[in-house]
Amino acid sequence: MSYFEELDKEMDRYLEDNASEEPAILKKLRKETYQKTTHASMISGYLQGRLLSIISNMIKPKNILEIGTFTGYSALSIAEGLPQDGKLYTIDKNEDLAYLPQKYFEESEYKDKIEFIIGDAKEEIKKLDKIWDLVFIDADKESYLTYFELIKPNLVSGSIILVDNVLWHGKVIQESAKDKSTEQIKLVNKIVSEDPDFENLILPLRDGLHLIRKK
Repeated sequence: MSYFEELDKEMDRYLEDNASEEPAILKKLRKETYQKTTHASMISGYLQGRLLSIISNMIKPKNILEIGTFTGYSALSIAEGLPQDGKLYTIDKNEDLAYLPQKYFEESEYKDKIEFIIGDAKEEIKKLDKIWDLVFIDADKESYLTYFELIKPNLVSGSIILVDNVLWHGKVIQESAKDKSTEQIKLVNKIVSEDPDFENLILPLRDGLHLIRKK
């Protein structure tokens, strides 16, 4: 491990030590994610989870859409801001892993407020006739633009969109990176920044989190 990698780890520990405490159920889920999945780094994790919770608590969203559930860590973080009559819809196509988020959703205090949908988000989103107060996109990068276009008609002034992995391991500033995932992420970042209907800021947290607000 290089000096800079070690420094990054030390900084992460410092940031976590000086952030609000991670709820016990999320700590348990994070541990099981690393034990039972081969791509545990896909989890939102402590710092991003606390940010998602704070944003959700700030706006108290009645309807939340999450595209890409993975093991359910981000969904449970966002659910912390749901009002009494709020609902979170989270979509993922990975049937083999579905048992893990399902288990933790059932164990959580938000079990009656979370609807876990297993299927293709491109089709499932069309079936949900909702106005979205908060949307979190963290799924296949090749479809980011499609997801953005699908949710845009169902946003109102004040709606928040959060798009994960928008720095894509630094590939967004590498001229040699021409793969479809990188191109789609760069395209969405550009389209959002040029759209007069939105105000936006890319936060350099983990792999980049795009914070977008409908005007």
